[in-house]
Amino acid sequence: MSFQNLKLKTKILPHFKGDLPKYETLGASGFDIKACLDKELELSPQERLLIPTGLSFEVPPGFELQ
Repeated sequence: MSFQNLKLKTKILPHFKGDLPKYETLGASGFDIKACLDKELELSPQERLLIPTGLSFEVPPGFELQ
């Protein structure tokens, strides 16, 4: 199965700032998705938090975003 023509539907939300996800380095296995924050954020070890990106994605079955 080839994924070269896979289309990922993306919606830009009103609070989005910055650049759209893209490959940042040669040979990267995926796009870098950046946080959309108004201030610096620091997480403690083992802490989990939803981080806004300003983007919404329709992810097809069998795929994930990290």
